[in-house]
Amino acid sequence: MEKKKILLALQGGGAHGAFTWGVLDRLLEEENLEIAAASGTSAGAVNATVLAYGLTIGNRQTAREMLDLFWRKNAESGMFSPFQPTWLDRMVSPGNMDFNPFYQSWGILTSFLSPYQLNPFDFNPLKDTLNEMIDFEKVRNNQKIKLFLSATNVRTSQVKVFDTDEITVDSVLASACLPQVFKAVEIDGEHYWDGGYVGNPALYPLLWEHDCNDLMVVQINPTNYPKLPTTAHDIVDRATDIGFNASLMREIRFINGLNRLVDNGFDYDGELEKVYIHFINTGEGLNHLNGSSKLNVSWDYLTYLRDFGRKNADSWIKENYDKIGVESTFDVEKFFGSDSPEAQTFILPGRKKARPFDCFFQ
Repeated sequence: MEKKKILLALQGGGAHGAFTWGVLDRLLEEENLEIAAASGTSAGAVNATVLAYGLTIGNRQTAREMLDLFWRKNAESGMFSPFQPTWLDRMVSPGNMDFNPFYQSWGILTSFLSPYQLNPFDFNPLKDTLNEMIDFEKVRNNQKIKLFLSATNVRTSQVKVFDTDEITVDSVLASACLPQVFKAVEIDGEHYWDGGYVGNPALYPLLWEHDCNDLMVVQINPTNYPKLPTTAHDIVDRATDIGFNASLMREIRFINGLNRLVDNGFDYDGELEKVYIHFINTGEGLNHLNGSSKLNVSWDYLTYLRDFGRKNADSWIKENYDKIGVESTFDVEKFFGSDSPEAQTFILPGRKKARPFDCFFQ
């Protein structure tokens, strides 16, 4: 196969990040496919960091082994969690935890008690796992892959993107900090929550900081939902999915609008280039799962998600590999609606071979 290069954008979504693990595992099998940079949020930030570390200390196979090790350790830590599927869950709705009494009471408990009362010592097994596995200094100094992790600044409501040379265990934890479960993560006097609220993940760093024009998004939060949610849990789950997709959809529509300008000849004398958009997502394959499944880290369930991710990535590669660097393989208007009107009217000249998001930084 011809050598190709992509930029990776990895969404967050709790245990559903194991789907992304499967996607990455399959992509890493393609020796001619270079991952030039990765932007991630929450579980996507964790996957991106483990990926970068594996590539830094070894090669593609090392990265695959490190991802496998991380998710194994995640499952081992989860063995002591009260969030476990019951025998009834496994029989009636595999993957979900609707019959777990602790999960059912969790929403009530967190409605009047915060992690500052429920988890005063800020216990987080993810921190121990990351510190055990990763030498963050090597990640910061690596020359193999650019890394961008997104978190939400609690004070300003703005997205904070941690660049490669800023990556620490705390920046990963900040990106994955669900405020109902963990205390805000403090870094340099600022406090951060999960990046999913404002950038899931942030796309502009990839396009602004790198000269690759192929953007591959691994989406794990469903855009479309098969039915109207009517139960309390389903309503919360759907509202969360919509919120955690909002920034991604907005940025993708903006890019699509700029691509249409280029198609119509408005390329600012060659300074504006097309960005080819590609998606690997869950489709309707995980629509039977609800929010409780994002807390389920049992090994059989994680490997189910991994295998599903590998399958979808394999299908995408077989159908679309030759289109990398040539055309988009994702129909933005079909799945996300029409492009952003701002993209049609608001463009400022940028540096040579400017990327779409340069207009935000003039």
